[in-house]
Amino acid sequence: MFMRLVHAKSKPDSIAIIQQIYAQKIIPRLQKMPGCLFSCLIQSDTHQDEGISLTLWDSQAHAEAYEQSGRFQELLGEVRPYLCDSAEWKVQLSKDLRVEYQPVAEEPVLKGYTSIVQADTKIFTEPELSLMYLRLFSLKIKAGMMEEFSKIYREEILPALRGVKGCRFAFMTENIQEKTEALSLTIWETKQDAIDYERSELFAELNDKVKHTFSDLYQWKMALEEESDKKVITSEDPSSKHYTIVTGKSFST
Repeated sequence: MFMRLVHAKSKPDSIAIIQQIYAQKIIPRLQKMPGCLFSCLIQSDTHQDEGISLTLWDSQAHAEAYEQSGRFQELLGEVRPYLCDSAEWKVQLSKDLRVEYQPVAEEPVLKGYTSIVQADTKIFTEPELSLMYLRLFSLKIKAGMMEEFSKIYREEILPALRGVKGCRFAFMTENIQEKTEALSLTIWETKQDAIDYERSELFAELNDKVKHTFSDLYQWKMALEEESDKKVITSEDPSSKHYTIVTGKSFST
């Protein structure tokens, strides 16, 4: 299985329009694409202008065929008028040789992740899905330790998550561009369920099972914290981001 994320920023007060376009135009077209299993639009809890189109595919080949078909650019064109321009400007001459300044479009950022631990995509029906909450948890893994990390996730973490109140779906992936990044996706019935899990002893216990596989920089941080009794922040700390599912649909049967 393959996960594809498209990050973008919307213009102020445009998320409702984008949601409507996504539900009425983008989802129906994605449903017809060979290999597309699931699609949803999610909105950041902390930055309301940030959104992600998340799709799950049978394989990376299916996702790449979708991009190469031109359909991705076509669907992107549907929402582009409502996406943010960047802070950059380009200077050009008009036909009458006057200098013009035009904003440069802020291009959406595309990331691809391949499955480490296979998941069931028969998640739930569309009405239920739009009321749920999504959590992305990013980890930097030490070179050569991804296999051990995924084994622990599959055999110990995933079974534990299935018993956590409100957790409806769990999926672990590896970034195809940055081979040391693992990304956990979980879907929850409510925001409070996700928060309660992050604050629980179980979360700390599960984290302890895999932290020896985290990057060398993170290992250094942990050693330094033990010696100095002070908190240290690094660029490779695990990061958790929370999103509301604005609209979505599962295509698997």
